[in-house]
Amino acid sequence: MEYRTIAEAVTATLIEKKSEFIAHLFPVKTGEEAVACIESVKKNHRKARHNVYAYIVRDQNTSRYSDDGEPQGTAGMPVLDALMKNHLTDVCCVVTRYFGGILLGGGGLVRAYSGSTAMAVDAARIMVMRECRPVTMRMDYSMYGKVSYVLPQYQVLQQDSDFGNDVTLSMLVQDEMTEKLRADLIDLANGQIEIMVGERQYADFSSVEK
Repeated sequence: MEYRTIAEAVTATLIEKKSEFIAHLFPVKTGEEAVACIESVKKNHRKARHNVYAYIVRDQNTSRYSDDGEPQGTAGMPVLDALMKNHLTDVCCVVTRYFGGILLGGGGLVRAYSGSTAMAVDAARIMVMRECRPVTMRMDYSMYGKVSYVLPQYQVLQQDSDFGNDVTLSMLVQDEMTEKLRADLIDLANGQIEIMVGERQYADFSSVEK
């Protein structure tokens, strides 16, 4: 099981017929965190005509949006749709609009709100979060070369290594590959390897090819 989110908050600005659309994209875990982000943007942009928002969180499988005074369907839903098209969750996007004096019409608003959101997504570092387990293995130096050759086949995330009296490697292994890796290494080392597996967690595997 995996999900996509962003690493840190980003902003992007789109100018459309003198109106300024500033998209603020935040990583959030809960609806409460999303609301706090929305309120923060509103506080910082009190003079803006609109602060449109949308958010999606895994917590209680929640998604919300608001047009914040724009014509119904022209603002909040396009922002939400842009997030969904990029398969993002645990994110909140607030698009601040400073009115430039020229009406954009329904189609123009949809393009501006979805476009500014898409720009923020493009600026963000996307994380591919996968269920995994921390794995620590201890072995004799004579086994290190063989084990190092096998590990890339399992798309592990190396965490730490210690070269003392023996070799200790710490890594994150995708949950569905953990047991096979453990069995293969024990077989490879004829049992002369110590493997400790921790509890399930999520980690960013965006650097690892599927």
